[in-house]
Amino acid sequence: MTDVLHPYPAAHPTTAVDQPAVMLYTRLRKSPYFWKSRAHGVAAYSVYNHTYHPRHYGDPVGEYWALLQGVTLWDVGVERQVEISGPDAFDFTNMLVPRDLSKCDVGQCKYVFVTAPDGGIINDPVLLRVEENRFWLSLADSDVGLWAMGLAHAGGWNVRIREADVAPLQIQGPKSKQVMSDLFGAEILDVPYYRLRDFTVDDMDVVVSRTGYSGEIGYEIYLYNASRDAERLWDAVWQAGEPHGMRPIGPCHMRRIEGGMLAYGSDITLDTNPLEVGYDYHWMVDLDQDADFIGKDALTRIKAEGITRRMAGVEIDGPPLGTYNDGSMIEPFDVYASSTEPVGRVTSACYSPRLERNIGLAMLPIELTELGNTVTVRTPTGLRTGTVVEKPFIDPRKETPKG
Repeated sequence: MTDVLHPYPAAHPTTAVDQPAVMLYTRLRKSPYFWKSRAHGVAAYSVYNHTYHPRHYGDPVGEYWALLQGVTLWDVGVERQVEISGPDAFDFTNMLVPRDLSKCDVGQCKYVFVTAPDGGIINDPVLLRVEENRFWLSLADSDVGLWAMGLAHAGGWNVRIREADVAPLQIQGPKSKQVMSDLFGAEILDVPYYRLRDFTVDDMDVVVSRTGYSGEIGYEIYLYNASRDAERLWDAVWQAGEPHGMRPIGPCHMRRIEGGMLAYGSDITLDTNPLEVGYDYHWMVDLDQDADFIGKDALTRIKAEGITRRMAGVEIDGPPLGTYNDGSMIEPFDVYASSTEPVGRVTSACYSPRLERNIGLAMLPIELTELGNTVTVRTPTGLRTGTVVEKPFIDPRKETPKG
């Protein structure tokens, strides 16, 4: 029997729901494209930057092939744009990241880390230099805006830090150039890889960059006045894309794992540093630049002492593991060598449809990262053998998105 205050009988305490829903309500933020992407049939959300993030539309494998063979539309309004502007904007932003921004022109984009004093990774945004003293950080999933505001206040920097009313859409896949040409004209094809340019579409001001989280040819459209015009932009893009078979999808984790692309909160966190995850190249962490940056002393010391672990690629035997964004990998997979205690962990893994094998990214002790080495991986269905292989698994020189 139920009562007025509790009209539903309590679930049995041992009952588990295999795929529990994410609650839709007022506290969590919504992308400016939320209602448009939902109208296209979003089947699963995660929460990213305190915002509902469409992960797939019911068929992750079909979405994977659409990305590889056609053109796809992504609601990535969760990539909040932290805008840094003002007289000290360059010096302040250059302090936030280990890359030397004197090598970043106006109209250029850079993949960067935001590092902590101990060298840990706070975020890995794409940085866009939209003006001489105006930068956008297109954020991964952490509160960099608050971090930057605190640093600016404590250091007395003459900068303005705000979340701009700007929201991106991603158009990704081999047919994306055709869609973008129909939308903006042939001059869009003149935008080089990791460069940006201002455009107008249907009287809406946008910034278009040759970037994306797919490993495929792609663009991001950053819409000004997004809270007002997001639905109009979505409709304009969809109208241009429909003749080319455009399909809405979420970020394709199978493709990004194939490409060795990192996911903040999964593969990289505050507890990892750029040297461990394979981004110790001079261009990504420039320890020789004259300018100081947060974490420079720590990373200089770590480089001198040598790292004790490293991100490696692994192939995992056995039946298909899933698509990663289908609930098949709720926790990292522990990795074992000769002891009964885990020595590392697989941080992202999936079954690659075109490679026809299970692949993953694993943080391992440095002595286990030699190619061909074998380890034991604990998956939800039991112990399996993992073999260390080269990563990225596909297109190691990243020639595809530059095409």
